[in-house]
Amino acid sequence: MSPNFRPYRTEDDFWAMREFLRQVFLLNNRRERSWHVARLDYARWHVFPNCAQVRLEDVVFLWESDGQIVAFLLPDGDLGEAHLCVHPSLRTPALEEEMTTVAEERLAAVAPDGARTLRIWASEQDALRQDILARRGYRQDDWTEHQWRRRLDAPLPTAPVPPGYEIRALGTGLELLERCYASGLGFHNGDIQIAVDNRTDPSWYRNIQNAPLYRRDLDLVALGPEGDIAAFCTIWFDDTTRSACFEPVATVPAHQRRGLGKALMVEGLHRLQRMGATTAFVGGYTHAANALYQAVMGSDHERYESWIREWSPHPPER
Repeated sequence: MSPNFRPYRTEDDFWAMREFLRQVFLLNNRRERSWHVARLDYARWHVFPNCAQVRLEDVVFLWESDGQIVAFLLPDGDLGEAHLCVHPSLRTPALEEEMTTVAEERLAAVAPDGARTLRIWASEQDALRQDILARRGYRQDDWTEHQWRRRLDAPLPTAPVPPGYEIRALGTGLELLERCYASGLGFHNGDIQIAVDNRTDPSWYRNIQNAPLYRRDLDLVALGPEGDIAAFCTIWFDDTTRSACFEPVATVPAHQRRGLGKALMVEGLHRLQRMGATTAFVGGYTHAANALYQAVMGSDHERYESWIREWSPHPPER
């Protein structure tokens, strides 16, 4: 029997999706063939409300069998991309085709002239999805995620903290505002205005702190000689699967090339190991990020490739 398709409806759907991802993660031998539960939390409490400003009801779609989730589909933000999360034992070509059709109908970005664009992600080892996308007119582009992973049941690396710097968990009060400011600098090439805007209204960061997996002791900062936040990383630990994800990781431009990113991440790995985590992940999209992550996590990784299709609503006239 084919699974039943429906849009996201209620808060109960979200919690069912979280449990589904935990099951799938373990069935996939702790590989992120579908999202890690931390990524869903981060999307729901940050990417959707703060960045894309969309509702789950408008962009999340589920497939069920006997009341249990078999798969779900969503973007990691606004329209124009789609991520397919599928139970590995219940995955079929027909289901993948149906999910791709729904993504094209409901998640494509639409230009003023009606032209549509959609990006779908597939593991480099996922021949089934790659074949479907190629047949439907998608082409692979250069935007690739390297998903680095490290087991924590072996000795971990060490990384010295540069002189004059201190690594610790994020504090309270005004330090939250400085964390917001540092985020603007770290992710926008030192843009002061974005940093100021981030600090003026910190409600976006309070949203993040409401996520179920958020822990202040895993929200790490590196303080500079003047007490400013020079670098930061947030780690999301799921004690059900004993796995964790780093998201985000950044260093303020004025403090780069001093080993702060590596020192922060290594400190995070040691904290996770003491908590009983067995595996840690981080995703990188740029050469600089991947160089850092490989230095910290080792060589074990998997590539997730983006496939893009652009089409018009009607064929051109001849």
